[in-house]
Amino acid sequence: MGYKWDFYMIFAGYEWWWLKGLGITVAYASATVGGGLLIGVVCGMGLLANRWWLSGPIHVYVETFRCTPVLVQIVWFYFALPILLNAVVPGGGLELPAWLAAGIGLTLYMGCFATEIFRGGIISIDKGQWQAARAIGMTYAEMMWHIVLPQAVRRMVPPFVNQSVIQFKNTALLYVVAVPDLMYTGYLVVADTYRPLEVYSAVAIAYFVILYPLTQWGKRLEARSDR
Repeated sequence: MGYKWDFYMIFAGYEWWWLKGLGITVAYASATVGGGLLIGVVCGMGLLANRWWLSGPIHVYVETFRCTPVLVQIVWFYFALPILLNAVVPGGGLELPAWLAAGIGLTLYMGCFATEIFRGGIISIDKGQWQAARAIGMTYAEMMWHIVLPQAVRRMVPPFVNQSVIQFKNTALLYVVAVPDLMYTGYLVVADTYRPLEVYSAVAIAYFVILYPLTQWGKRLEARSDR
């Protein structure tokens, strides 16, 4: 007998579950992208400072998070970070909530890529423009604000949008520490209805509906910056 699809079963009575999971997913994606952007600006400026004592630790941070799976990072922050904190805090007993551990991991992961995007955007500006700005007496701050950043930001936006799309998909890993996002909601609905095909198909469609317009926007921004 052929498999009979039944999407009604996975939504009837579970509407609030799905809305809550979607809201948490969007909130995590937005918050970690915003936090990652802030980290990227600060660490990117640190890399451009050409001070080994400043750029060295930033390089270690960037390469560590770029070269390890984000799933491992989330699990590490949830299980290992409290152990380390309890080892240095008198009395111990500290616990890290799942939502905070996952948020730290995703934010730092986004931050390492945002750092490279920011640094790459700045150094992509032709050196002749830097030299011309200095020749007419501009300070470093004036040169950055009036000459470099306006051009660099246009080049930064497309890769940042693309990385934000990836970050949104990375939120699906929140389920491993039981944060009730869209994927974890799907897990709960599967456990309740025994309809994994319908549930995970619905989850995939939800991600696609949200992310496809963002990917198209990123392509348009990229095409515009190449003109």
